Amino acid sequence: MRIVLFEPEIPPNTGNIARLCAATETPLHLIEPLGFSVDDKHLKRAGLDYWPHVNVVVHPNFEHFITSIQPSRLVMATTKASTAHHVFQFEPDDAIVMGPETRGLSDSMLEKSDHRVRIPIWGQVRSLNLSTATGILLYEALRQTDLIPS
Repeated sequence: MRIVLFEPEIPPNTGNIARLCAATETPLHLIEPLGFSVDDKHLKRAGLDYWPHVNVVVHPNFEHFITSIQPSRLVMATTKASTAHHVFQFEPDDAIVMGPETRGLSDSMLEKSDHRVRIPIWGQVRSLNLSTATGILLYEALRQTDLIPS
């Protein structure tokens, strides 16, 4: 399992996701351009004590990620998906791809995979915070694939 943040924009969200990845020993891949420097004080504040324990790789673009990592399957997180995250069948080597906070994954990015999931929202909000959504998806994926230690 791995988390991929495509062009993340908000440092505290990425810092919180880095903390999540450290807590679950999940690799984190950041796809440039980033809306901040990885040295950004806000990024490190969100995961300050945990940053040295994050397996993080920064890629200059999505193609570099695909070429260097060769993920077995891309799972695109999008409000446009018809399949809810708790119904979708995750696999242990999935790369869960999250889009930029202000615009989500573009149609051209979504075309890179037929595997798309959404988190159901029935209240009066458009979307969830990126770090919250990432945590929901990651823990569901880990649960389904028996990757959560007892």
